[in-house]
Amino acid sequence: MSESPAAVSLVTAPPTDTPPRPVSAQRVQPLRRPGRWIATAVVLVLAAQFVHGLVTNPFYQWDRFGYWFLRPTILDGLLITLEVTAWSAVLGLLGGIVFALARLSGSPVLRAVSWTYVWALRSVPLIVVLLFLYNFSALYQTLSIGVPFGPAFVRFDESRLATDMAIAVVGLSLHESAYAAEVVRGGILSVDQGQHEAAAALGLPKGYQFRRIVFPQALRSITPNYVNQLINLIKSSSLVFYVSLLDLFGTAQSMGSTYPGDIVPLLLVVTVWYLILTSVVSVVQFYVERYYARGATRTLPPTPLQRLRAGLTDVRDRIRREAAV
Repeated sequence: MSESPAAVSLVTAPPTDTPPRPVSAQRVQPLRRPGRWIATAVVLVLAAQFVHGLVTNPFYQWDRFGYWFLRPTILDGLLITLEVTAWSAVLGLLGGIVFALARLSGSPVLRAVSWTYVWALRSVPLIVVLLFLYNFSALYQTLSIGVPFGPAFVRFDESRLATDMAIAVVGLSLHESAYAAEVVRGGILSVDQGQHEAAAALGLPKGYQFRRIVFPQALRSITPNYVNQLINLIKSSSLVFYVSLLDLFGTAQSMGSTYPGDIVPLLLVVTVWYLILTSVVSVVQFYVERYYARGATRTLPPTPLQRLRAGLTDVRDRIRREAAV
């Protein structure tokens, strides 16, 4: 049976004089998020108030800050901080690798000694370790090398060996190696067990397996965690002031005692230099992580410069689309 004209008119769209807009001219309205805009405005206002107070408050004495920032005495202390941190970072990482391998060893003696060392050094505050080493000569006046429980072949005067720099480096290295051991051990355990089995199936020596297969893959996990430890080491180096070594913080403390009116500018100098050091380490961390991520990800994470270029390109394209409409 055919449909009636009345029924057909009910389903037929009414004629219109306005043609539909092309798809390219139609715009999708974004979802409104008023809470995000309010939070952004509050944060910007607070940040502006903080910067305004930081710049305009005469108590900070920014002219004295500029005077002290590049003074030779401050730079000498900064050099000592860099030297102590560099030696402690290298020795601490090497010690951490040794203790991590001992912790993973099949020998129960090595495992027990490594666990005890990590447990003890992580339990004792760093300042206690430094002060104990500083007074170590009161316990042992001489150190010797020879037959255990027998005659000594070579003797050393401990007071001559234990300089302020040596005490600082040894104390920080011992403390750092305890934390680095757990970082390295966690990185090694993160490597898939199939990698160990494949290397063993090829008949590769244990040392070669660790150097060329296991450790490079473990570095993807070790690097970010150890860099956090390195940043903490940079800040912990300020404690060497208590063993009579004038690093960056110690120099500022000494100058603050001589010039009590400049204590706040000197503390700002120390703060800015520590911010610079930790920022440099963070940049190095990014590129090291990016380097070791080559075999784990299909696309490497963009560098900050690439992100900036992509952001500028996106803004330019958006402006062109707005102008075209």
